[in-house]
Amino acid sequence: MAHLPSRRLPARRLSSRRRLALALPIGIALTASFGFLPSATAAPAVDSPSATASSASSLAYVVNTRGTDARTISSVTKAISAADGSIVATYAKIGVIVAHSSNADFGKRIRAAKGVATAGATRTAPLSPAGTTEEGAVQKLSKADAKSAAAQATSAQEPLEADQWDLRAMGADKAAKITPGSKKVTVGVIDTGVDDTHPDLAPNFSASQSANCVGGKADTSPGAWRPANPDHYHGTHVAGEIAAARNGVGVAGVAPGVKVAGIKVADPVSELFYPESVVCAFVFAADHGIEVTNNSYYVDPWLYNCMDDPDQRGIVDAVNRAQLYAQKKGTLNLASAGNSNHDLDSDAIVDDSSPDDSTPVNRTIDPHTCLDIPTQLPGVVTVSATGVTKAKSYYSTYGNGVIDIAAPGGDKYQKPADTPSKDGRILSTLPGNQYGWLQGTSMASPHAAGVAALLKSTHPKATPAQLQSLMKAQADKEPCPTAYDGDGDGTVDAVCEGPERRNGFYGYGIVDALKAVK
Repeated sequence: MAHLPSRRLPARRLSSRRRLALALPIGIALTASFGFLPSATAAPAVDSPSATASSASSLAYVVNTRGTDARTISSVTKAISAADGSIVATYAKIGVIVAHSSNADFGKRIRAAKGVATAGATRTAPLSPAGTTEEGAVQKLSKADAKSAAAQATSAQEPLEADQWDLRAMGADKAAKITPGSKKVTVGVIDTGVDDTHPDLAPNFSASQSANCVGGKADTSPGAWRPANPDHYHGTHVAGEIAAARNGVGVAGVAPGVKVAGIKVADPVSELFYPESVVCAFVFAADHGIEVTNNSYYVDPWLYNCMDDPDQRGIVDAVNRAQLYAQKKGTLNLASAGNSNHDLDSDAIVDDSSPDDSTPVNRTIDPHTCLDIPTQLPGVVTVSATGVTKAKSYYSTYGNGVIDIAAPGGDKYQKPADTPSKDGRILSTLPGNQYGWLQGTSMASPHAAGVAALLKSTHPKATPAQLQSLMKAQADKEPCPTAYDGDGDGTVDAVCEGPERRNGFYGYGIVDALKAVK
């Protein structure tokens, strides 16, 4: 995820798509059949966030309507106003309205209003006046290490590519010699923002498909998609893994010929990924022709959203409507599984980190009915992480019937023998023309997104479902280990279940870039 070290933590997915569908609210399950209007776009805010909306006592809400017709939208809009709410953005095509209110009874009142299916507060603390999945802090590449890597790079490699064991592990270096991917394919990085001025990203960056969605309404002004400050490096690192250009500078991406766009959703102060921002991002990606999105985060403030809680149910409903809309428009969505080493097919998981915007409470949840989103939503590709030995990364969340595919995410305990640095993490771009190492399922998902972009380049007419099927069919099968001790301390850290063709650690296997272009 993109939040702090544990942010893109668990990406819990249900043990099967069927089980997931059964767990979702009826309104959510039916969303896929909504009659979305192809030409519909996010309506302008009825009124911009007012002084009241930004006051210390105000909360943000997603209000999900029972229909997408003008009459229903109008009725709910009036109900929001009557309940002392102000509208930030209206996504009529999916029946989601983002609102702010300082009325403590707003949620209760709006859920009882005619035309409302579900509604929920998107945070547990008041709005600031003003969640990712990497594991551990970034380590910037030193000049000495950069010089060492460049000295060992071959004439066919980028200057720092000798340290990119991950590209070789999935055949991406060989794939690039066949095709780097098509400029007609764009991967949208829904994240902390992307520094498009980086020399490895500038050649492939698509400004026309980028925006700042923080707060729930898209801002496309020049540079709005850039990180709020250099410490918000996550999105830039992810973008480089996907599409850093082969231009004789720095590193290379899995798909160095495709376009990459930045859709910023991280709060500029807390770096949390609130639901209204993610809803905006999925709709924006869909309406701007983005073929693939990468989601290395979980939606805050709940690591798991439980269906018996009205606020959390409303959050799941809103985000699911948005990502389903993107799928219907031709967008394949991939998400990181999480860094908690949780078994998403277990009977119970202890969540002691939610809500992360106020005071966390200790709760035991069932991952089959309490969902990590967006990774557990229908049609989203859930990606676990592996290291240089192909073993599951020690932090990676897993689950039989939940994980779809695996990809290199790095592991400090798995050391490569054939790189200058001997670093088992992932090297990629950072803001300010820098490079650095990170590990996490946050790093695994963009590797898979790069492969999806290569597949879309090779099969331009393929639907999201077809692309997902191709990824699974072409993945390199990996059987469950007889025993798993991720950190080497002599203790079994996780148990893999399932056959080689599909199991809890690897899903259908580890992604293969070379097969994607063949």
